[in-house]
Amino acid sequence: MTSAPAATLSRDGAVAHLTLERPEARNALSRAMAEALEDALARLAVDAEARVVVVAGRGRSFCAGADIAEMPTLRPEEGEALAARWQRIMDGFAALPQVTMAAVQGHALGGGLMLAIAQDLRVAEASARFGLPEVTLGFNPGYGIGRLLDIAGGAHARDLMLTARIVDAAEAHRLGLVTRVVPDGTLDAAATILAHEVARSPRGGLAATKAITAALRAGRPGTEPRDYGALRAAPEAQARIAAFLDRRRSP
Repeated sequence: MTSAPAATLSRDGAVAHLTLERPEARNALSRAMAEALEDALARLAVDAEARVVVVAGRGRSFCAGADIAEMPTLRPEEGEALAARWQRIMDGFAALPQVTMAAVQGHALGGGLMLAIAQDLRVAEASARFGLPEVTLGFNPGYGIGRLLDIAGGAHARDLMLTARIVDAAEAHRLGLVTRVVPDGTLDAAATILAHEVARSPRGGLAATKAITAALRAGRPGTEPRDYGALRAAPEAQARIAAFLDRRRSP
């Protein structure tokens, strides 16, 4: 009997949906989940039609973090390799040409929080909860600390990591962990509407803007003037500029 996939990937027009499929384990990050996400990232990297990717969790939680059941047998070198693997997966979302969006319900804890902040946009239900409980178990967050420092700032990031406190969606929004908060029960609709709104923009501009911000965050030079010049001359941009001018000329 074939086991169910740990994550599934589908597409609705220009919007792809990547769904964590372990609701019985609150979508914990297992080795099988790592394999499924690596496969999805490889497929998305060559998908020329998708402009936005919505990352969501099946069931009541977005992702409860690492699968604790897999931890007792890990030797130090295995733990290091596993954390490095998850770091590559998180960085893989930043490297995608598509705009990525986390749709968060329930809990986003530990690696689940790091998965959420690896996305470009993050929409959360009002009842969602966020936190980094690793220190209470005797170890540190294994990946994503640099991204957390960038998003939440050093003082707030250290507070979250060292106190292991759980914050609600409203505070997560104030800290920058999420970009929008929506009422409970409206997450799927809100994320879908936003994704399709973003996907209406040409892929080239979206991909270039994402790549430039990633480069600047990593301390590399931005390519704004070069990309701006090239994309302004691209056929899709020229057509949209012409349509905009035509609308302005219309009585």
